Amino acid sequence: MIRVVRTPDGEILIDHSGKTPGRGAYICRRMECAVAAAKGRRIDRALKTPAPESLYEELKALCAGSDADAKGLPS
Repeated sequence: MIRVVRTPDGEILIDHSGKTPGRGAYICRRMECAVAAAKGRRIDRALKTPAPESLYEELKALCAGSDADAKGLPS
């Protein structure tokens, strides 16, 4: 799972450590999940604030790497 967090300062970022304080939302590491999250603006709703498009692109890039790793392909 990938955690996305809205910090107390209002910044929205991917929480690689899993310990960043703030309101969190989770997304699985499959590309289908990232595409659905972007299309439905699901992170926006979960964090109760608009997320930048760049965040969704970063999620897709992370998921693409995970999909390639699962299939044994170079990322």
